[in-house]
Amino acid sequence: MCTAVVVVVIVVVLVLIVVVVVVVVVVVVVVVVIIVIVVHVVVVVVVVVVVVVVVVVVVGYGSRRSSSSSTVVAVVGLVVVVVVVIVVVVVVVVVVGVVEVVVIVVVVVIVVVVVVVVVVVIVEVVVVSSRSSSSKPSGGGGSRSSCSVAVVVVIVIVLVVVG
Repeated sequence: MCTAVVVVVIVVVLVLIVVVVVVVVVVVVVVVVIIVIVVHVVVVVVVVVVVVVVVVVVVGYGSRRSSSSSTVVAVVGLVVVVVVVIVVVVVVVVVVGVVEVVVIVVVVVIVVVVVVVVVVVIVEVVVVSSRSSSSKPSGGGGSRSSCSVAVVVVIVIVLVVVG
């Protein structure tokens, strides 16, 4: 009887763990994706603003100075600014992508560790409860108390791990 109760508790606990894990993974992935989208939008807006400002400044500078040397300087400055902006965009996109991958890997590792720990502890509780119930076959009270202790231990472990 005690083994059946512990098995039911284990099944319920595993289902709850799977639900919590799925919810956590979905929330983390959604948050990371939103952060990535926001960062990309901000980068694009900043790049557009910088390029527009640089073009306006260069055109204004070139119109004030009509000599050919100042026009060359203005064009070179514009090219340098565009190259710097492209490099910054590439670096930001790469860093954000790496952060996204690291966050997902960390979440998956944490989930796997939690599930393994819970399963190991539950198996230990089942083994201990089955040993204690088989060592006292005549005493009904002993098996009941060991069963209730096993169930309480499983519930406490789940609450601690999930909480």
